[in-house]
Amino acid sequence: MNKIKIGWLLSLALMLGMTSCGEQKSNTKLILNEVLIENQTNFQDDYGIHSAWIEVFNQSYSSANLAGYRLKVSNQPGDTASYFIPKGDVLTLVKPRQHSLFWADGQPNRGTFHTNFILNGTTDTWIGLYDSGDKLVDQITIPANTLKADESYARVSDASEDWEVKGASEDKYVTPSTNNQTQDSNAKMEKFKQHDSVGVGMAITAMSVVFSGLLLLYISFRLIGKASVSVSRRRAMKTKEVTSVEEAKEKKLGEAPGEVFAAIAMAMHESQNMHDEEETVLTITRVKRSYSPWSSKIYTLRETPKK
Repeated sequence: MNKIKIGWLLSLALMLGMTSCGEQKSNTKLILNEVLIENQTNFQDDYGIHSAWIEVFNQSYSSANLAGYRLKVSNQPGDTASYFIPKGDVLTLVKPRQHSLFWADGQPNRGTFHTNFILNGTTDTWIGLYDSGDKLVDQITIPANTLKADESYARVSDASEDWEVKGASEDKYVTPSTNNQTQDSNAKMEKFKQHDSVGVGMAITAMSVVFSGLLLLYISFRLIGKASVSVSRRRAMKTKEVTSVEEAKEKKLGEAPGEVFAAIAMAMHESQNMHDEEETVLTITRVKRSYSPWSSKIYTLRETPKK
C-alpha cells in the first residue's frame, strides 16, 4: 500500500514539474531585446518620423503571436502607462528568431505598432512585457541619463542575458528589427582555412568518407547474400533430404541458376523499354451521317405477341 502511495506522489510531482517547465518555456518565448529613447537621425517609422522604439524578439524556433499582449512603461513609482496590443493584425505574428518593432510616439491611432506612451530618458525607465493573461514575461530598467541621442540599450546578442549601450562606437551599432550582433566571418571556416589553405585535408576527408561508405555497403551486401544462400540451401536440403553440406554444395542446392538471372535481367530490360514510340500527329476525319426513315430502327420495332 505504501509503495502505491509513493508511486502516485512521484507521478504527480513529475506532472507538475513538466507543466511548470512547459509554462516557463511558453512565457519566455517573446522577450524585450532593444530600446531606443531619443531618436534624432535613427530609424524612421512608416510615417517618416523619428520616434523612440521598443524591439521585441521571438527567441523560439516557432511562431509567436503578440496579439493580446501589453507593453507597460513607468518613469516613476505609481505612474505606469499600459498599451494593449490589439488583435486581428496578421503582423503581430512574429516568425521564429525574428523581431517586432513598436514606436513609442504616443499616437496609437497610427496603427498597431504605435503605442499610447512616450519614453523619457531623464529618469529611470522601466519597461515590462505582459502576456495575454496579464503575466509578466520580461522587463528591463534603463538607468537615467544612460543613453545619448541615437543610442540604444540592447542585449549584447539576441536573447542574451547581458545588456549594453549600442551606438557609441562603430563595432556596437544600433540594430532595429535585426540581429543585435552581426558576425562578419565564420570562426570555424577561418580556423579551417588557417590549417588547410589548399584544401588537401578536405579532399582526403571527403574521399575517405565516400570509400568507407562503399566498403561498408559491399560488406553488408556480401554478408546478406551469403546468409540468404545459406538459408536457401538449408531449405533445399530439407526438401530433398540431403544431410551432407558438401553434397549440397556440389549439387548447388539453394543457388539460383543462370536462367533465373537471365529472366530477371530480361524483365528489367522490358520494364525500362515497355512503351513504343507513338505518332504525335493526330488525324481527324469528319463522318457525315444522313438520317433516313428507311434505315431508322424505330420502324422495325414490333409489339410482342400476347400469349
